[in-house]
Amino acid sequence: MRATTPTVLHTIDTTGPGGAETVFLDIAEHLQMPGHQTLALIKGPGWVQDQLDARHIPYRMLKPHGFLSLPYYWQVYRLIRTHRVHLVYAHLLGSALTFSLFGLLARLPAIGVLHGQVDVNPNERFVPVKRWLMKHGLRKVVAVSQRLANNMVDRGVFTERQVAVIHNGIDTSKYRNKKTGALKASLNLDDAALLVGSLGNIRPAKDYANLLNAAADVIQQEPRAHFVIAGHQKEPLMSELSQQAQTLGVQSHVHFIGFIDSTADFLAELDVFALSSSSEGFSIATIEAMASGIPVVATLCGGPEEIIRLNVDGALVPVSKPEMLAQAILKVMQSPLVAGQLYSSAMARVEANFSLDAMLKKYREIGDPFCRQEAAQVNYKQDNLQVSGEMTKKEVR
Repeated sequence: MRATTPTVLHTIDTTGPGGAETVFLDIAEHLQMPGHQTLALIKGPGWVQDQLDARHIPYRMLKPHGFLSLPYYWQVYRLIRTHRVHLVYAHLLGSALTFSLFGLLARLPAIGVLHGQVDVNPNERFVPVKRWLMKHGLRKVVAVSQRLANNMVDRGVFTERQVAVIHNGIDTSKYRNKKTGALKASLNLDDAALLVGSLGNIRPAKDYANLLNAAADVIQQEPRAHFVIAGHQKEPLMSELSQQAQTLGVQSHVHFIGFIDSTADFLAELDVFALSSSSEGFSIATIEAMASGIPVVATLCGGPEEIIRLNVDGALVPVSKPEMLAQAILKVMQSPLVAGQLYSSAMARVEANFSLDAMLKKYREIGDPFCRQEAAQVNYKQDNLQVSGEMTKKEVR
């Protein structure tokens, strides 16, 4: 049975957890387009599905079978027709490609949301075909940072007019928790321990090897320091990092705690937040830490330099320079005055520039013209059908 109310579809091609998945969920949950209902489309079970259930977001699950999977596209087409989909927000490369095809073949307005360099990886298979599809099939492309937007335009993936920059945003009200000591207790640490935390799945772009090298320098000068890394653990990189910690002799001061349900609770327990990445499209974790009221030290890896004003909202250091990362962490850790100045400014900046409301407003502004245009076309067709029907009745008479 076909829906009576038109639909805005939100889709992503990964099952999470992660920063892009969190943004996808927040937009699907909170973005309201007048006269439209919301539906999410995912490709398999996992963390994203669990979150959709917990947030009571209606969704469908369709599993593709490789690039240009005809049975999958037929199922998607039926879903589009059944739910009267007027607009699609397609997150990450796979979803953007899928709805580029529907943008071309069915004239369905699709907005691609790209979260990092991996979404425009020049080493992808069929690169020329994929680029052509997205360039001609997407009505608009959202880049989560200006650096990512510039990269895509400079390489000719998209034109400047196609790309809009919308920084990710968070619900800042969730990041006002107080220290409870629960994290130290769970790690059997003394109350005097100083916690340096990092948040993100174990993958190469996070460059946790850089963080471990910095940790060795920090611990040598400040034995109370402990490094706590939260995120989904993936092999073989996890084993390599564990071996590195042993080789550096810091294994008792470095704690990989795996995936956590509440980033707000985790961040509230930290004394310093450290981002050691070699590349970030944006960095949700950085603005979460800033909103939590803890000082931030981050690498100049893309997104953070658009978030942090140097030595105003946090400290920024070059990528792959563990000695400089260590110095910045020590400076913040050993100077309460510096730490206080950084996090006070950071909290105000997140509230003003990286809030959930600010992000949703921009996504709504991009999508609204397409929703209005589709609705107008549908009404025009219905009016024509009604007129045609009335003329036919008169002819019959």
